Amino acid sequence: MNQESNKHHEPEMLGEYDFSAGVRGKYAGRFAKGSSVVVLDPDVAQVFTDSDSVNQALRALAGIIQHQSEKSHP
Repeated sequence: MNQESNKHHEPEMLGEYDFSAGVRGKYAGRFAKGSSVVVLDPDVAQVFTDSDSVNQALRALAGIIQHQSEKSHP
């Protein structure tokens, strides 16, 4: 692609984005600890509005699965 054709492309970021109050690496420590990032579907995100509610529900589900597994494989 030549330079002339690059002039007609939309900018990657809009000018209205303001990162002046942003903090670089704010969540980097979480990732270093082995956190996983998942994207929730909109209907699920309406029910589970923060990471604590997601983790609580998943821990409860994991406990049920483990309990059922132990019952079927004594």
